[in-house]
Amino acid sequence: MSGEKLKLGIPKGSLQEATIDLFARAGWKITLGARSYVPTIDDPEIECLMVRAQEMARYVETGALDAGITGHDWVVETGAEVEELAELVYAKQRLARVRWVLAVPEDSAIRDARDLEGKVIATEVVRITENYLKKFGVKARVEFSWGATEVKVPQLADAIVEVTETGSSLRANRLRVVDTVLESATVFIMNRKAAADAAKREKVENLILMLQGAIAAASRVGLLLNVHRNDLEGVLGVLPALKKPTISALSDPDWVAINTIIEEAVVRQILPKLKAAKAEGIVEYPLNKIVL
Repeated sequence: MSGEKLKLGIPKGSLQEATIDLFARAGWKITLGARSYVPTIDDPEIECLMVRAQEMARYVETGALDAGITGHDWVVETGAEVEELAELVYAKQRLARVRWVLAVPEDSAIRDARDLEGKVIATEVVRITENYLKKFGVKARVEFSWGATEVKVPQLADAIVEVTETGSSLRANRLRVVDTVLESATVFIMNRKAAADAAKREKVENLILMLQGAIAAASRVGLLLNVHRNDLEGVLGVLPALKKPTISALSDPDWVAINTIIEEAVVRQILPKLKAAKAEGIVEYPLNKIVL
């Protein structure tokens, strides 16, 4: 890319560490000083700035940034007119989507959205919550919450709308989920004018390709193994694969090598079955990227 650098927003806060790690696995090293909001990146065509995910979409919309990474929820909440180019399904704890949920104390009489009529709801996503209530024709007071939303019920609010990955924080605060208000994932967004610039668009699309490749590889491993041709059918019956395993001839014409990709979570179940099916020389190896 020649000419002007791509101005890229990196989310500061809960997604910061996961994002920097993802870029490293994709091939870009981002370095951030202890008190700096302007990180360095080992790509002369990119200029980075640390921005809170909640504010990212606004800065991308105005053109202060060409592109950025934030949550789909914050694009909806701010109402920013930006292009969502791709989902990057990762979060601060694990590779997953997150949910904004309506939650109440375990002993609350509130069972669904219609029970919120006249109630007080505390949340960081006021617009999203108000739009949710409109779907049910419910009028309630939605108050902006400055963090620690879980502790505001029942003394300060009747219900909350809070983001969760695993639900552990809600359970720890003796809260019950009533409904999912919005499901969200991390998204790569771009300013519409910048997206019309062919060079910047190509740079971003290549960046997304590598990031998605790193995400795809995070939960998978590669397997190499040897098998006698007489036992090949049995071994193939054990192996799940991304598409089909690669089978290569060995110097001994009676044997073949198999190279495949599987979910890391199933390795402990698969390896004993492969050994029982007479596979030999089984090697598990980590993956950096999978480009689908």
